[in-house]
Parts: sequence; structure tokens; C-alpha cells
Amino acid sequence: MFEGFPILSIITFFPLVGALALVAVAKLSGADGRAQLELNAPRVALLISSFVFLLALIMTFDFDNAQVGFQFMEDVPWLGGGIEYRVGVDGISVLFVLLTAFLTPLCILASDTAIKDRKLEYMIAFLVLETLMIGVFVALDLVLFYLFFEAVLLPMFIIIGVWGGKNRIYASYKFFLYTLLGSVLMLAAIFWIYYYSGQALGETTTDMRVLIAELKIPAGVQTWLWLAFFASFAVKMPMWPVHTWLPDAHVQAPTAGSVILAGILLKLGGYGFLRFSLPLFPVASLELAPIIFWMSIIAIIYTSLVAYRQKDMKKLIAYSSVAHMGFVTMGIFAFNTQGIQGGIFQMLSHGIISGALFFCVGVIYDRMHTREIEFYGGLVSKMPVYAGLFLLFTMANVGLPGTSGFIGEILTMVGAYQVSPWIAFGAAFGMILSAVYALYLYRAVIFGDVVNEALNDIQDVTGREFFILGILAFFTILLGVYPSLITDITSASVENLIADFNAATSGTATLTEAH
Repeated sequence: MFEGFPILSIITFFPLVGALALVAVAKLSGADGRAQLELNAPRVALLISSFVFLLALIMTFDFDNAQVGFQFMEDVPWLGGGIEYRVGVDGISVLFVLLTAFLTPLCILASDTAIKDRKLEYMIAFLVLETLMIGVFVALDLVLFYLFFEAVLLPMFIIIGVWGGKNRIYASYKFFLYTLLGSVLMLAAIFWIYYYSGQALGETTTDMRVLIAELKIPAGVQTWLWLAFFASFAVKMPMWPVHTWLPDAHVQAPTAGSVILAGILLKLGGYGFLRFSLPLFPVASLELAPIIFWMSIIAIIYTSLVAYRQKDMKKLIAYSSVAHMGFVTMGIFAFNTQGIQGGIFQMLSHGIISGALFFCVGVIYDRMHTREIEFYGGLVSKMPVYAGLFLLFTMANVGLPGTSGFIGEILTMVGAYQVSPWIAFGAAFGMILSAVYALYLYRAVIFGDVVNEALNDIQDVTGREFFILGILAFFTILLGVYPSLITDITSASVENLIADFNAATSGTATLTEAH
């Protein structure tokens, strides 16, 4: 359908064009026009992001599941010297593009009433953020990927720093510095790969397809390059022990900011492992996998225990996100079909479930202006619809069969079990702990007596809130009972990734001798 049509560029840059148009209109408008634009900005942003979602949905339907390589390719001269504008999607990245395009209009819809001041600038920041997030998933050039990967920090830094809570400045700077420092090492590694490609291949290039297929990096060097990329991806996920920026960022971010942070930005690290670490540095990935397993199990168990002791609802959910990302890294570095499929499924599922949980917190925060767990209690008698939706997402977060949360966790544990039963046992123990903190949160907020008089007049979910949470609930259940919607699309790319990885690691001795 899209043969010769730049569908990926349109999906990627249409939100940016919309943001620039809003900026231009704001500059040309007088005081009255500016006030009217401030009022209409959420509707315009919603229209733009909805159009992007429609295009992403059509593209996904047109995607050929049986094809192994990248589709909807665009290759345009850019900086020269082998650095070009290259974009495309395979069975892994196409779903992350769709998830980004799906969550963004929901966030904008929720922000219309939640954000009171400077709505125009807020919507502009969100549209720019959407372009940069999609750009990460479609980039097939190392330099282009790095630019999108780092530029994502800027609009999120602004969203937290301007529209966040009372400690927003501290949280935004911590978020920015943690993630930026980790990426400096990755930039140095990209430079090394660029110059080494000129020696090994006869001409310099940053084309990921060429580098993966043709560039054979010596095993000893792979370790250092792998560690450089790992420094960036581990912080972005985030993995234990470089996770401490996440709870602060979540607590201070506005509701929609938390949804995008948990739903999309945390997936950039896992996507980076799949797109770069495994195919570019297979020997190093295999050798360093035990470290990843230990870090993953510690993250699953430790952050679950920390989550149980939290008094702020957002902080509890933030720590649970670190634990769930532990399942992702555990599955990816199992290097088998179940593990990697489970890691991808877990990322997509967590994007929906964690986003829904942060929306749930935002519903009662908008009414009571507090996220303290002890403030609430007995909401089931005041907000029965809310209580039912919150229960569904809580159970999905725990991994209840019939929800999408179960599929991702069970697949990653099956994959890990093939490597070591003890790894799977540690993850299973973490699932038990996740039930402890999740049910503690639900019991404290929803059940019991209404001990706070301020809750007597609290209203149940509005039509807008029910629409947002209802859509997320639908996909939480749909993917739980029909997971092949995801696995059918990813299977060809995953099998190809594993085949290439096994072929590369089978020659470990040769690579070591060459070095």
C-alpha cells in the first residue's frame, strides 16, 4: 500500500510540524488570539496525535508479518560519509511505534482538564516528544538513533520541570543528568564503530543493517563497546542500581508525563538491547549475560520490597516499573524465543498497564490533590466504577492469568528457566512480592472505612476518564486472551535475531583469536 510513500517520515514528523504550526500561530496572534489558541491547543494536539495514531494503525495492518527484514524503508542523503537519514520498521519496532502513537492522544485527552496553566506550551512539548519517541524506534542509522534517543530528554525535562510538583526542578535535573551521562559513553562507542567500519569494510558507515550483517568486531573490543551502550540503556530502563532517578521523576511529573515516562521512555533501553547489544556485540552479550541475570533478579526482588514500604502511590508504581523491567532484561538475555518474545510482550503490556495505573492515580489526585496512601480508604462505596477498573489494572500488574501482564511474565520465566531454573525461581518469588505490594495498595485505597471526611463528596469517574481507562482495560484483557496479536507480528524478526546471534556466538573462539 505504501510502496514509495514516505509513511514513516510522515508518522514521525507530523507531530513536530503541528507543534511548529502552533508556535507560528501563537507568534502571529495578539493577546485575544493567544487566549483563544490556549483554549483550543488541546483539541488541535488531540487531532494531530489521533491522525498519527490512525496512520500508525494502518501501517501496522499493512505490515507483512512473514517478512524478516525492515519494511517501509526510506534512505535519504544527509551528513555524508556514510551517515544518512535511514528509517524503517521490522516486527519489533513497528509495535513500539504503534504503542507510542496510541498512548499520546490518550495523554493529551487527559491533560486537557488536568493542566491548568500554559496549556499551549504543554501541548507543543508533548507533540515534540511524540516525534522524538517515534524517531527512536524507526531510526536505522546509529547517529540518527542517537540524536532521537538523546533529544527525548529535552521535552520530558521541560514537562517535569514546568508542570511538575513542588520538587520538580530537582527531579527534572536528576532525570536529565542521569540519562545524559550514561549516553556519553554510547556516543564514544558510536564514534569508534564509525571509524572501525572504514578500516574493516573499506568505507565508513553508520547503517545499522550493514554493521550488523558485515562488521565483525573483535571479542575483546566488543566487551568495551557493549559496556558503553549498556551504560546508556541500563539508565534509560532503568535497571538496578541506576534506577533512583525514576521514582523522583514519576512523583513530580504530571499524570500524562508519568504515563509516557512509564509507557514509552522506559522501553527505549530494552529496545536498545534488542536493536544494538545483541546483534552488534553478540559475544560480549553472551559473556556478560550472567551479570544481567543477577541485576534483573535483584531489581525484581529488591524494588518490590521497597515498593511495599512506599507512602506515595506514584512512587509505589514507579518502583514496580523497575521490577517489571527486570523481567524484560531477564527475558532478552535468555537468548531464546520464549525469553525475547516475553521481553517484547512485557514491554508492550507494561506500557498499557503502567499507563493505566498512573491514570488511575491521576483521577483521584485531580479531586483530592494528594497521592498519600493513608489519606484514602473506602473508595469502593464512593467510586464503584473506579474501584472496578483499578482492580483490573492492579491484577494485571500482578500478572493475573487472563490479562496481558501474565503473558509477558510467564514467557520471560519460561525463557529464563531454559538457562537456569534458579533464575526463574527468583523471578517467581518476585511475582509473589508484587502481589503483596499491589494488594496492599488496593486494600488501603479502595477497601475499609472512609476515614477522611473530604472523601464523602468525591465523584466517580467522568465520561472522559471512563473512556481513557476503558480503552486501556479493553487492550489489557484482549492481549491477555489473544497474545498472538503481538507474537505473530514479532515472531519472524525474533527468530531472525536469535539465528544471527547463534551464528555469531558459535564463532567465539575465532573472534577471540583474531583479536
